[in-house]
Amino acid sequence: MLRARDGDAAAWTALVERHTETLWAVARSWRLSDADCADVVQITWLRLVERLDTIREPEAVGAWLVVTARREAGRTARERGHEPLGAASAALPPPDDVVAGREQVCAVGTALRGLPRRCRDLLRLAALVPRQAELAAALDIPVGGVGPTRARCLQQLRRKLVS
Repeated sequence: MLRARDGDAAAWTALVERHTETLWAVARSWRLSDADCADVVQITWLRLVERLDTIREPEAVGAWLVVTARREAGRTARERGHEPLGAASAALPPPDDVVAGREQVCAVGTALRGLPRRCRDLLRLAALVPRQAELAAALDIPVGGVGPTRARCLQQLRRKLVS
């Protein structure tokens, strides 16, 4: 966190890679749309940038991000008329389903880490940036190359998941 605050791009990348999946999980727990979840995650990172110099315990940045995401997701959910998944106990899945789901998420995360960096970056950004033009600009590739490249990366991910 301290290196990121000092402008170390690699430290920022590591921070984002470490915490983004958790922020998405927090946003999804409020039953938000994918677009609203993406907004919550992006706003959470923006809040960190805005308050970078005020964080007193850099080692607790993960907890700070989760609390911030929870607050932002709650605000967004209230605007949309949603409740968090835990609010209605009848909506909770059976524990076996929760465990299976977590195992699946872990398997996908492990498979993602085994992909080449270009594919990891593309797939992570594609989850956040729905427009191909923005995705192409962020990755510095032609707009027409986004779809085929994404398809190849997804195929590599599928192969890793079945092996």
